[in-house]
Amino acid sequence: MLIMQVTDIGSREDGKIWHRKSVSSKYGDSVMHVCISSVLATVTRNASARQTKTVRFLQVAFDTTGESFLAGDHHGNIYVFDISRNRFKLVQKTGQACTALAFNLRRTTEFLVALADYSIKCFDKVSWMRGHEGAISSLSIHSSGSYAISTSSDTAQLWNLDTFQRKRKLNVRQSVGIQKVFFLPHSNTILSCFSDDSIFAWESDTLFCKYQLPVPQDGPRIYYRAFAVTQDGKTLAAAGRSNLVHLWCLDSRQLLRVIQMPPKVKTVRFVDFLPDSFDGGSNQILGVLSQDDVLRFINIQSCKQFFEIGSHEDAITLAAICPKGHHIVAVMDSGALRIYDVRSLTPEISKPPQPLLKQVTKGKSSEGSCLKMKVYAGAGQHVKTSGRRIQSKVLPSAVSTLDDKENDLPNGLNKKRLQVLLRAFGEYPAKYRMFIWRSLLHLPENHAAFSSLTDKGLHSAYVCLQEHYPIKSHKLQRGLQRVLSALAHWAAVFGETDYLPLLAFPFVKLFQNNPLICFEVVATVIVNWCQHWFEYFPNPPLNVLSLAENVLAHHDKELLQHFVACGVTSQMYAWPLLETLFSEVLMTEEWLKLFDNVFSNHPSFLLMAVVAYVTCCRAPLLLCTDKKDFEYFFHHQNSLDISAMLKETYRLMDSTPADIQPSSVLSDFEPLTQGQYPIFNKYPTFIVEYQSQERERIRQQEVEYLRERQEVQELHAEAVRQQAEFEAWYKQQELLLQGEEQRRRILQEEESKLAQQRARLAAMKRELKVKELSLVDSSRRRFLKHQQDQRRIQLKRLDDEIQRKMALRDQETVATVQDIEVRQMELDAQRQLFEQQLAKEQERVSQTVRAEVDTRRCRAEIIDSTFQNLIQTDADISQKNKKVCLATIFMKYLFIVSLDRGRGELDSKERGLMQEIRELRMKLAARATDFISPSTSSVHSH
Repeated sequence: MLIMQVTDIGSREDGKIWHRKSVSSKYGDSVMHVCISSVLATVTRNASARQTKTVRFLQVAFDTTGESFLAGDHHGNIYVFDISRNRFKLVQKTGQACTALAFNLRRTTEFLVALADYSIKCFDKVSWMRGHEGAISSLSIHSSGSYAISTSSDTAQLWNLDTFQRKRKLNVRQSVGIQKVFFLPHSNTILSCFSDDSIFAWESDTLFCKYQLPVPQDGPRIYYRAFAVTQDGKTLAAAGRSNLVHLWCLDSRQLLRVIQMPPKVKTVRFVDFLPDSFDGGSNQILGVLSQDDVLRFINIQSCKQFFEIGSHEDAITLAAICPKGHHIVAVMDSGALRIYDVRSLTPEISKPPQPLLKQVTKGKSSEGSCLKMKVYAGAGQHVKTSGRRIQSKVLPSAVSTLDDKENDLPNGLNKKRLQVLLRAFGEYPAKYRMFIWRSLLHLPENHAAFSSLTDKGLHSAYVCLQEHYPIKSHKLQRGLQRVLSALAHWAAVFGETDYLPLLAFPFVKLFQNNPLICFEVVATVIVNWCQHWFEYFPNPPLNVLSLAENVLAHHDKELLQHFVACGVTSQMYAWPLLETLFSEVLMTEEWLKLFDNVFSNHPSFLLMAVVAYVTCCRAPLLLCTDKKDFEYFFHHQNSLDISAMLKETYRLMDSTPADIQPSSVLSDFEPLTQGQYPIFNKYPTFIVEYQSQERERIRQQEVEYLRERQEVQELHAEAVRQQAEFEAWYKQQELLLQGEEQRRRILQEEESKLAQQRARLAAMKRELKVKELSLVDSSRRRFLKHQQDQRRIQLKRLDDEIQRKMALRDQETVATVQDIEVRQMELDAQRQLFEQQLAKEQERVSQTVRAEVDTRRCRAEIIDSTFQNLIQTDADISQKNKKVCLATIFMKYLFIVSLDRGRGELDSKERGLMQEIRELRMKLAARATDFISPSTSSVHSH
């Protein structure tokens, strides 16, 4: 039958995970919260009540206790789910999806969150760790809690969680990616797994490479993607894109075995070991999540599949396993969280250890004989055989010829074998103590019967328990009240027993998380180890105390005579130890060790322990003479060797004569009955009933008295109230009359005052009007004066401005005159200089012009003379010679003209001379043209 509760978180920040009543599970100590169920709860989260869109959970991670786990959704909300307290709480809002979660192993309130922006945030210190360039796939915490490793596909980084600084960084080639880097449990070794199936081990302090696991060469390549290590750090499971799972021995660095999953498994996405209470850390059950979304749990030794969770319809994408092996949290494909109770999924988990006495048979030898011997193998130990040699831890005291089938305890245990183990080691292993106790006491775990007792509520005798037995822890206080009330409802005498809280408190503290087991342990102790205690109720059990006194008288008469001489009875030295079950005089570890032996022996062992405690402390007791010293001694812890006391107890058990042996009076152990608890009436019923009736009568009388006193008080209070009301009314009437008369007087006074005030007001108005007129006049005058002053100030300002400008003008005039004088001097100097330069230039030009004029005049004279000569001899020269002479003269003329054109500026005289020369040239040119034109061809040929 599968009962699953669905809880929608919605927008709530805290609340209950499930709402059904808690019922103890069949397997284990803790209280489970479902009845015949393998799924504790399914947790979903919707964005709001109006929206049906589901907010998906992405990551989960358990803490070291296994009772709480973190869960992060894709909106960045981080929740803490406490399974033991049935509560969840929103602890952080990061605003972005998380890719990995991890609890800090040292500071339990801290946890690391890897976010989608490639950063890591630590809460509740709110520290950031950055450095990754890709999504962080995993976080691993060192067992000391001081270091953490974050892994992405391209790098792995080692962080110091005390300073939140990066200590080292592992980089790889792009072609070889990182799959996972993590710490081995309880070790300083770091294991790094790469995409090429290579696995390296490093020393975390020096990062020195310790070893490398050989890459498997036989068979197809696995492509490792998922890794898991046992709690003892000795076995590594690795799987990937194949249906094969490799198991590596990290001590020998060899491949132990290869497990082949069913054919429908093609790829393994997740592996993790399921811890067991009795495997000593060498986990034997491996959870394998494949591509078909089914999480299978198999035994790595027998390859037997125990159970599986998930299906194609309920696909699992991720899972986290409780470190204690009690719960599994699966992230479903729908985004919901599903919490499984492992102990309800299969009875194969958390089985008790194998029988402590085993028979080892040897195979056929050459002599044909058969060798048999008893070998002790504790829980978690393995017996290895190699040929004829047997390697095991053999205890001589465990060698026996007992038959292996004598298992007179539940869960396959044997009481005699446990006694042999107890005599050898003095106590049971703390890890298995509760399991052994429950087996020794044959607890029936009657859930329905216990529920019927607790449903009756708190017993009236223990409603005010905290007033008489104050306890600092409210949880322990409530647990003690619950157990004592259940005992009182079971048997009426326990509601009248004053010392019952002292007797039950050690067990309540020990089983505070499981009230059913606590109740049945206390009930079993009362039924068996408290035999005949209530026959003289309400007095101490004198018959039982006399048994202890007889044993003391036989083994230590001197000490008993000292007690008699000091007036110390068994009610003073034995009863304080019995009524508190030694809880006042022993430390916790000593008390547990004592009750390991008490529960493993006859009920008379407890009385023998009382006598042994007294005899072991005989030296200080013989020195005591005052009763107060004896009372103090037996109500406080003393320096005592518990091992010596237990040895003395066993000695007394063996050496006490049968006629005074308490076992002859006390019955053998009888467990509680299944289904319903036995009737407990071994007490004087009439006394208990009489006390109950008397207490009830007294309670009724007290209630009646309180009721009558309450009524009287109410009547008196009502009379006082009425009288006070009458007096208040009369007083109020008097006050009203006085107030009316007073108000009339006040009204008359106010009217007269009002008339006077009106007269004064009229006079004040007149005065104010006069003052107003005078103020207006003064204001007008002041304004006129102000205007005059302003005009005067303006005139003065203008005068000052004129004076300033006149002074400035005079200064400027003086400066200008001085500048003009200086300029005039400069001009005079320049004029004189220019006149000198002009005179020099005129002289030079005059000389040049005169020389030029003389030259030209001479040239003109020469031309005139030449021309005259030409004219005079014109008749005498032949035609041919004329042409030649004219041509020569014309060429000279052209040369002179070319020289004249190169001349620059000329003065007026030169221009006149040049005008005359031009006119002469024109005449010569005309005459030469007339002369040359008839014979142009002859001139050209010439």
